[in-house]
Amino acid sequence: MRISAAGSKKQGGAPIRHSRGFTLLELLVVVAIMALATAGVSLALRDSGQAQLEREAERLAALLEAARAQARANGVPVRWRPVPLGFRFEGLPASAKLPSGWLQPGVQVQAAAPLVLGPEPLLPPQSVTLTLQDSATPPLRVASDGLRPFTVQALP
Repeated sequence: MRISAAGSKKQGGAPIRHSRGFTLLELLVVVAIMALATAGVSLALRDSGQAQLEREAERLAALLEAARAQARANGVPVRWRPVPLGFRFEGLPASAKLPSGWLQPGVQVQAAAPLVLGPEPLLPPQSVTLTLQDSATPPLRVASDGLRPFTVQALP
């Protein structure tokens, strides 16, 4: 006489068919494929123009503050002025090297005059407006009231 596990056969000897769902391994494979597809799509998307301009404006604000600190520390005036394809800091000592170009091509500067960054603790209010060439992104202003640090401001 054969002995079988309980519930493996019906009374008449026919096997019981269990309805199967997905196994854990099958679910993990599907989740992994979805994760790879999502990562591929997010890496394929290009950075928006607004994000590029915001990054350039934040970088410029940090560079202006660094030049301002150098001007105060050395007691000499430092000027910032835009040049074709970038910008220039004038008056910094040779040991204080600051970048002189934009990270993204197409950044344009609208400034009435060069910015004077020191050495006095109180300066007149100053600002620079940044735009992206051939882009519909709104311009951003990097400004200081002369006492506070340079900040990025959206233009209305």
